[in-house]
Amino acid sequence: MTPLKASSKAVATLREADPVMARLVDEHTAVVRGDLEREPPGDAYGTLVRAIVGQQLSSKAAATIYGRVLELFDGHTPTPKQLLKVAPDKLRAAGLSRAKGDYLRDLAQHVEDGSLELELLQELPDEEVAAQLTAIKGLGQWTADMFLIFHLGRPDVLPVGDQGIRRAIQVEYGLRKLPDAKRMRKLAKPWQPYRTLACLYLWSSLDNTPA
Repeated sequence: MTPLKASSKAVATLREADPVMARLVDEHTAVVRGDLEREPPGDAYGTLVRAIVGQQLSSKAAATIYGRVLELFDGHTPTPKQLLKVAPDKLRAAGLSRAKGDYLRDLAQHVEDGSLELELLQELPDEEVAAQLTAIKGLGQWTADMFLIFHLGRPDVLPVGDQGIRRAIQVEYGLRKLPDAKRMRKLAKPWQPYRTLACLYLWSSLDNTPA
């Protein structure tokens, strides 16, 4: 896993990309650098388990249900074998929907039979990582993008399906409506090859006011 960094070259590239991004860099670099210094997420498998559990839930609800799931396995992330053996009713009793239980078992089956080799994902290009992850039930492109950004630390990811990024672009660039994927890719072209870092500035703009 390669941690993301706000290198001087990356910051300079974004500052020169366009006036809006230059302002975001000036206003939010301290916050973004602090975020990048946080402890990186855990193992790939555990990251995906938690992503499935937390889908379409608030952070608080996701944390509560995830904690209940862990309680079924002595407080630890269940191994693929454990997930494949656990009774679906137990997962539902912990707060998981039937669909999410199925998604977890599909993830476990892919890992167990070797069709998803998590330890090799870091060697693959972004598109291939996304293709392998989205082959699993319940894992869509948004989850793949978050995995690429926050677990693998890929530097040039633009999650066009993320509502926070869409909203931040709309607000910061003064657009009349939320941008679609085509508009986002065009606007983000000058940010390459540091679109991930640009997204961190955009997310920061939603949650923080300049110092």
